[in-house]
Amino acid sequence: MNKPLFGAIEAGGTKFVCAVGTGPDDLRDEIRFPTTSPTETLGRALDYFRQAQSRHGALAAIGIGSFGPLDLDAASPTWGSVTSTPKPGWSETVFAPLFSQELGVPVGFDTDVNGAVLGESRWGAGKGLSNLIYLTIGTGVGAGLLVEGRLVHGLVHPEGGHILLPRDPAVDPYEGFCPFHKNCLEGLAAGPALERRWGIPGSQLPPGHPAWALEARYLALGLQAFLSVVSPQKMILGGGVMQQPGLLPLVRRELLTLNNHYTRHAHLTPEGIDHYVVAPGLGDKAGIAGAIALAEHALSGQAFHP
Repeated sequence: MNKPLFGAIEAGGTKFVCAVGTGPDDLRDEIRFPTTSPTETLGRALDYFRQAQSRHGALAAIGIGSFGPLDLDAASPTWGSVTSTPKPGWSETVFAPLFSQELGVPVGFDTDVNGAVLGESRWGAGKGLSNLIYLTIGTGVGAGLLVEGRLVHGLVHPEGGHILLPRDPAVDPYEGFCPFHKNCLEGLAAGPALERRWGIPGSQLPPGHPAWALEARYLALGLQAFLSVVSPQKMILGGGVMQQPGLLPLVRRELLTLNNHYTRHAHLTPEGIDHYVVAPGLGDKAGIAGAIALAEHALSGQAFHP
């Protein structure tokens, strides 16, 4: 029996990735393009899926993992929309309903990081685990949470990038770039914070630069908060900033220091931490794989389980 064919969108603030397939090891078609205006970007994605169906066959459903904030309340008249995003021009953009109407298929819709943690739980570093966090550190910071096999929603959805962090002005005079909070995790540790604090992009900062010890400190402060509140079985760190060689080991060591033997587990030891705070098992496919998993859910109507 042939597997259903799904469309997938990883909608980032900088670029869109659209693909067709049945899973991360069966992506039959893929395209990437810059995120511009909603009309241009969503129109380009719709055109892609229309053409992909002519080449590969009908899609059973589409999954969308998007930058946010988003309206994920199924009972809301604005379900499937981007809400009060700082991304210029995108606030109140109708997203998921447009694809359902134009393509005539069910649509699964969630945050990009919730999609990524779902993908990692199905096929990646969190396979078989029911409690995970996926933290992406790039142009922004987001956290996807899987608890007891279900993606976390509530009043809206998790905004882990906006937890507030302590900042010592004597150590770090930079106040943070977040227009809402300044010294939140995103405001202090995302890519733009690195560039504005040090004057050059993080990708150009050498491994021994003091930027990375400070970055590790801020990321570990966030992880310690998530550890205390969520107690995930594994923490997965992705995004462009995490591509810096040597940053992940610095974060691990800093987390052990901050935890200070309080939460006791074999994973929270120098011997075990490498297996607890990890890179995505799917690499840069985590987001698009999660979107396929969201499409599967939309087709089946079943709850998320790893």
